[in-house]
Amino acid sequence: MKILSSLLALTIGVTLIVLSQAAQSADTYVFDDPVTETRYKALVKELRCPKCQNQNLADSNAPIAKDLRREVYQLLQEGKADKEIVDFMVDRYGEFVLYRPKVSSLTYVLWFGPLVLLVIGIIVMILIVRNKPTIDRSAKLSTQQKSKLDQILKDK
Repeated sequence: MKILSSLLALTIGVTLIVLSQAAQSADTYVFDDPVTETRYKALVKELRCPKCQNQNLADSNAPIAKDLRREVYQLLQEGKADKEIVDFMVDRYGEFVLYRPKVSSLTYVLWFGPLVLLVIGIIVMILIVRNKPTIDRSAKLSTQQKSKLDQILKDK
């Protein structure tokens, strides 16, 4: 009974922590029009959280993500264009904040690396298949090999 009550208390505690985290992540920004709100949602989904590896600003609960959401909101309220906001974030945090970084000399490996690896893999696979020794199934055993095989089968 004591274990059951401990498990119940632990479950309630974990549930409260999860619910409080979810409640903290909800931003309550007020927008002048639905277009600006739509732009805000698109921008926070397009920008990556600098702390979290694979979360955008909308999904991250990190304090820096909250700050950046507020920054995006303020820039939108100042009348900045989406490109200006994205450029501001890139200037401040680098290309890392973009889920789809621009193609440049710094991002060639990111954009074309997987394709190059695929081509190299295909070439290696073709070379392996071409150099694979073929088994000559039409070759026949010599009389000496046949007698040796017969002896092995008899001994077995």
